[in-house]
Amino acid sequence: MRTDEESRKRNVAVKTALKHIRRDVLALTETPAQEGADAAFRSYCSALDRAVNTGTIKKENAIRRKARAAARLKKASLPVKA
Repeated sequence: MRTDEESRKRNVAVKTALKHIRRDVLALTETPAQEGADAAFRSYCSALDRAVNTGTIKKENAIRRKARAAARLKKASLPVKA
């Protein structure tokens, strides 16, 4: 098997895993009770960092994704003003 095909398969698997983790983080920020949202966010950031180290995604892409997820988490954790 060619190296580029192996890399492509690994990259697809990593990107799919990132999508699933991101979906979990966003689902936890949507609910009023946010138990586990911080842990899910930390695991998402860790997965993004690992993807950057393997070259699957670029560093700035990971920074942008982490910032957007953090903003959603912060917005969800603020009390709602009535």
